[in-house]
Amino acid sequence: MSEIKIVPVNGLGAFLDFCKVPRLIYEGLKGFAPQLDAERWTLLGSKLNPHYKSVDWQAWIAYRDGKLAGRIQAQIYKTVVPLGASPAQFGCLDVIEDDAVLSGLLEAAETWLRDRGAGLIHGPFSPDVWGEVGVLVEGFETVPMILVPWSPPYLSAMLEKRGYVKARDVISYRYDISEKDRNQDAGIIARPEWRDRLKIRTIDLNKIKDEAKLIVDIFNDAWSDNWGYVPFTYEEFMASADSLKFIMPPEGGFIVELDGVAQAFGVILPNLNEITQDLGGKLLPFGLPKLISRLRKHRYKTMRLALFGIRKALHRKAAGGAVILAFIEESRRRTRQYTSVEHVEFGWVLEDNLGMRRPIELSGAKIDKVHRVYGKDLTAVSAAKTA
Repeated sequence: MSEIKIVPVNGLGAFLDFCKVPRLIYEGLKGFAPQLDAERWTLLGSKLNPHYKSVDWQAWIAYRDGKLAGRIQAQIYKTVVPLGASPAQFGCLDVIEDDAVLSGLLEAAETWLRDRGAGLIHGPFSPDVWGEVGVLVEGFETVPMILVPWSPPYLSAMLEKRGYVKARDVISYRYDISEKDRNQDAGIIARPEWRDRLKIRTIDLNKIKDEAKLIVDIFNDAWSDNWGYVPFTYEEFMASADSLKFIMPPEGGFIVELDGVAQAFGVILPNLNEITQDLGGKLLPFGLPKLISRLRKHRYKTMRLALFGIRKALHRKAAGGAVILAFIEESRRRTRQYTSVEHVEFGWVLEDNLGMRRPIELSGAKIDKVHRVYGKDLTAVSAAKTA
C-alpha cells in the first residue's frame, strides 16, 4: 500500500516545491504547458501578490511514497464577501490520478476552513477570481494559453466523487483570424453617427500609474455584478504592471471612449506558452537567454484578450452596443497587424453573463475551453461525521 503524506507548506523550500508540482506531475500530458517557476512565484507568493493581504490562507503538498503527488491551497477572506460565492475557497488544486491523494488534500483544506467557521467552500480560485479560475472540463487538447489553468480530464470526476457540485462555468472563446479580418475597414468608428463620438486610444505604458487607476475603475464597474466578484485593487494591478511592460505589445492595450469618457478597455497579450513550453518551467541556467532571444524574434500564432471591461451602464443600451462593437473590432484590428497570428482567445466569461457572451458569439468566436467552479456544503459533512 502506498504511503501518502499531506504536508503544510511552511518555509521557502516547501513553497518552491509547491509552485513546481503541476509541471512535475503533468509532464508529457497532451494539452499541458508548464508555466515558468519565476512567474508562479509572483502569482502565488504572499509577499509579492497583494491579494494575500485580504485573506488568511494555508497551502499543502501531497507526497506518495516520497514523491510529489499533488497540492492545494485554502483561503478565507478577512472582510470581503465575494458576490454570491463563499469567502471560504480552495485553489491551486493539482493532483495525480489517485483518489486517496485527492481525499487527503481536500480533507486538509476543508478541515482548516471548517475550523475557521466556514460552512461552504468554492473553488478553485488560484489564488482569486482575477487569477486562474476553475477546473478544466472542456478543451483538454486545445492550444495552451497564457494565464489559463489546465486540468487533467480525470480531475472533475474525482472532485464530484468527493461531493463537489457545479457552482458556475466560465467560458473562453476562440476567434480565428481570417483574410477578411486582415483587410477589414475602420468599422463602426467610421460611421457618420459615431465618427465624432467614439474614440480609441492606446494605453500609455509610460504613464501606467495614471492609466492603472482608470483601468481598475472600469474593470470593477464592469464586473461588479458578476458571481464571485471581489474588488480588483490598484495594488493588485500594479503588482503585475511591470511584467506587462515586458510582454505586452506596444499597441496591446487600448481604451474606448464615448463622448470623451472612457467606457471600455482591453489588454491583448501574446501567448508566451509558445516560447516557454520547452523550457520545463526553468529559466536557469539556459532558459533565460533563450527566452530573451525569443521575446525579440518570435512570430506568435496565438494571442489572448487577457483583461477587458465595459462599464455596466452601457450593457443594455444602444450606445453600449456601439462601444462593444467598437471594442471587438479594435481587438481584431490590433491583432491583424501581427500577420502570423492565427487565433485570439477571449476569456474568461461567466456562463450567465449573456450581455458579454452574445456579442462575442455574434463576432464569430467559438467556445474553446470551459472551466468549472465547484462548491461543497461543509456543514453537511461535519454533521454526518458527528452523527
